[in-house]
Amino acid sequence: MALARARRSESAFNYWPGFVDALSTLVLSIVFLLSVFLVVQFFLSQEVTGKDKALEELNAKLAQLNDLLSLEKLGKLNLDDQLSQVRAGLVAAETERDRIKGLYEGLAGAGSDAAGRASELNKALDSEKQVSARALAQIEVLNQQISALRRQLAALEEALDASEKRDKESQGRIADLGQRLNVALAQRVQELSRYRSEFFGRLRAILGNRPDIRIVGDRFVFQSEVFFDTGQALLLPEGRAELDKLATALVDLDKQIPSEIAWVLRVDGHTDVRPINSPLFKSNWELSSARAISVVQYLVSLGVPAQRLVAAGFAEFQPLDTAATEDAYKRNRRIELKLTER
Repeated sequence: MALARARRSESAFNYWPGFVDALSTLVLSIVFLLSVFLVVQFFLSQEVTGKDKALEELNAKLAQLNDLLSLEKLGKLNLDDQLSQVRAGLVAAETERDRIKGLYEGLAGAGSDAAGRASELNKALDSEKQVSARALAQIEVLNQQISALRRQLAALEEALDASEKRDKESQGRIADLGQRLNVALAQRVQELSRYRSEFFGRLRAILGNRPDIRIVGDRFVFQSEVFFDTGQALLLPEGRAELDKLATALVDLDKQIPSEIAWVLRVDGHTDVRPINSPLFKSNWELSSARAISVVQYLVSLGVPAQRLVAAGFAEFQPLDTAATEDAYKRNRRIELKLTER
C-alpha cells in the first residue's frame, strides 16, 4: 500500500514538466510573432513611389498583411488551445490535491505510523499548492499575452484598412493621370498633324509639280534618280538642290514646333527587287541604308538638327508596285520623307 502511494506521489510530481515545454513553445511563438510584426511595420513604412510601382507595392503589402493576419489568428488559436490545456491540467491538479487531502483526513487517527504518512501527504499537498499557484500565475501571463496579441491584431487590421484605402486612392489617381495623359497625347498628335500639314504645304509650294516627286499618304516620295546614279549612294548636284529647299523648310519648321513635341523627319531608302552587282554594296540593304544616310548627313550639313533626323533602309521589301516591269522597278527605287513622332 505504501508503495502504491509512493508511485502516485511520484506520478503527481512528474506531471508538471509538460508545462515547461508549453511555456517554452509559447515564448518562442511570441518572439516569432513579434519579429513578424516588426517586419510588417518596416514594410508598412515604405512610401509608394511612381504610379505603376506604387500599385504593385501596395498589392504586395496587402498580400503580406493578409498572410500576417492569418498567422496572428492561427497563433491566437494555438494560444487558446494551450490555455485550455493548462486549465485542464490545473483542474486535474486540484482534483489530485482534493483526493490526497481526503486521504489525509481519513488517515488522521491511524497512530504514529499514520501520522508519518500524513506528514508526507501534507508535504505532497503543499507541493501541489505551489504547483497550482505557479499554474495560476502562468494562466494570468497567458491571458495578458492573449490581450496583447488581440491589440496587435486590431492594429494590423487598422493598418490593412488604411492600406486598402490608400490603394483605392492610388487607383483613382492613376486613372485620372491616364485620362490626362491621353488628353495630352491627343493634343500633341493634333499639334504634330497641324505642323505636318503646314510642312507638306510648304514643300508642295517649294518643290512644285514634278513628276518624279509624289505624295503618298503622309509621305513625300522622291525617285532615287533625283538624288543618285544607279547603284550609287553619292548625292547628285540636282539632288543637293532639292535638299537645299527641303532643309530651309525643316529649319523653319524646327523654330515653329514647340520643343516639347518630339518630332523627327524619317528618311527611308528603298530599292527594287533586282539584286545589286556592285563592289561597294553587298546587298540592297546596304545600298538603301547608305542612300538614306547620305540624305541625312547632307541635311545636317545644311543646319537641320541631327536629333530631328532618322535614316532607315528597307531594301526591296516595301515595294509600291509588285509587277516585274521597268516602270514598277523605277517606282520602287525611291527616297521617302515622313514627318512623325520619335
